Amino acid sequence: MSVIHDKKVKLFALSSNLPLAEKIAESAQIPLSKAEVFKFSDGEITVNIDESVRGHDVFIIQSTSAPANEHVMELLIMADAIKRASAKSLTVIMPYYGYSRQDRKSKSRQPITAKLIADLIEVSGIDRVISIDLHAAQIQGFFNIPIDNFPASSLLAETFIDTHSKENLVVVSPDHGGVTRARMVANVLGAPLAIIDKRRPKPNVAEIQNIIGDVQGMRAIMIDDMIDTARTLCAGAQALKDAGATEIYAMATHPVLSGNALELIEKSVLKEVFVTDTIKVDLSKSTKIKQISIGKLLGRSIVHIAGDLPISQLFDRLAHKVTNNND
Repeated sequence: MSVIHDKKVKLFALSSNLPLAEKIAESAQIPLSKAEVFKFSDGEITVNIDESVRGHDVFIIQSTSAPANEHVMELLIMADAIKRASAKSLTVIMPYYGYSRQDRKSKSRQPITAKLIADLIEVSGIDRVISIDLHAAQIQGFFNIPIDNFPASSLLAETFIDTHSKENLVVVSPDHGGVTRARMVANVLGAPLAIIDKRRPKPNVAEIQNIIGDVQGMRAIMIDDMIDTARTLCAGAQALKDAGATEIYAMATHPVLSGNALELIEKSVLKEVFVTDTIKVDLSKSTKIKQISIGKLLGRSIVHIAGDLPISQLFDRLAHKVTNNND
């Protein structure tokens, strides 16, 4: 048990991303408490908590990445167990929010699964959610409990300018929906903004139509919240190259990297790709992808929450630091 600002705090990690959980625990200086996840022969899941949580402020670390359904059920079952064990409060650190791309009906008779997940989280007894770079900001409105949506762009931008020249940069949004995110990074880096105009005839398929903005002779940085199949990313990078960009980089918070995404990135014109560790992924064979940990910031967030301190200032401070480095 750890005591922070006279509050009893316990931190648990489920199976989605133990390496990140260990970094968060180290940053918060709270040891990971013991809990086991069991799977029965028929596929059902149960958990066993080896320590008392009565009267504690409990934090669970769990990204709902692939296999998404198993990780969602692990979280809901764990939450139910902790609330039944008389925990004082329960906060979920969910760096990657699965099903976030199903945030609206684009056709008739389609579900809004991001809202369904939010409902399940509330019903399970969770009191608060912390996530990183939700795919759509309106997902926050799906909850009737507090949810914090933190950006990782400042952390990624800081890593880039620590190792690369800031000269002749242009920030590129891969679509119209990502313009707000890309503009934030452009403001931090003091760079102009360009937009790739594309359409999606079906899921995971994108067709590049045009590039809005000047990239001729520029070093382009594509900004997105996630890389899934990497087909859109690689097609966009090639379009920028064809439009005269001299170097193409990419930054994305969530390395979903499904299918042959790693292979496509390695063969693409991309020079380097920066991602965080919100999702556990093996990048040992990649020569282009650099992973930056979000663990330290999330660990500090836990300490601030336990002490009833504002946590937005942690990310605002990082953005201010990057901006000053750019002067």
